[in-house]
Amino acid sequence: MNVYRHIAETAAAGKKLFAVLLDPEKTPLEGLDARTRGADYVLVGGSTGGGSDRLVQALRQQTRMPVVLFPGSQEQFSADADALLFLSVMSSGNPEMLLHRQIRAARMVRESGIESIPTGYILLDGGTESSVARATASRPIPQTDTDLIVDTAIAAELTGKQLIYLEAGSGAAMPIRTELIHAVRRHVSVPIIAGGGIRTPEQMHAAYDAGADMVVVGNWLEQHPEQITVFTRP
Repeated sequence: MNVYRHIAETAAAGKKLFAVLLDPEKTPLEGLDARTRGADYVLVGGSTGGGSDRLVQALRQQTRMPVVLFPGSQEQFSADADALLFLSVMSSGNPEMLLHRQIRAARMVRESGIESIPTGYILLDGGTESSVARATASRPIPQTDTDLIVDTAIAAELTGKQLIYLEAGSGAAMPIRTELIHAVRRHVSVPIIAGGGIRTPEQMHAAYDAGADMVVVGNWLEQHPEQITVFTRP
């Protein structure tokens, strides 16, 4: 399966995608089918630690879900995943997050043969200090600074990123404002992923209506896995 082609073609057709984010350090290796049932994708990754390979292997045994790595570091890698979001933290002035970690991982990713999708990751202020901000030593962009967020997204597209990931952070007190998603949608043509702070189907659909092509829910479903059907039912 070519993951990027599927995402791009789905977005071009005006359809929406839903992904569950599983943290390898926090997700039990049992009952994964129930935790992911009905989603379009499973993203595997966290801000710290490793363990991605064990979780990917367990997903392979228990589900038929497409698995995409969403790594916080090169230690969170598994060649058995379907694809990898090759992230650049565009909102960070920290060169470690913009390029240095990518350089250290580049040969391993290339030699694995895994599909790698260049992704511009933009961390926004979700009202709480996120683990992403701590792990990347990055200050999130205030959601009031629409121009900077839009310019950052444009820069991501102009430098060849195939996806834009707007992130409010794990456990965010508030999701990304719909006005921001709409503003970014007006200025970029690549698919937009939105995540962080989404706890209800209403918030998910608001993000879709504003222009997000994929919505990711992690922390909420980590705490309330039984609610997966609330997000995935027709």
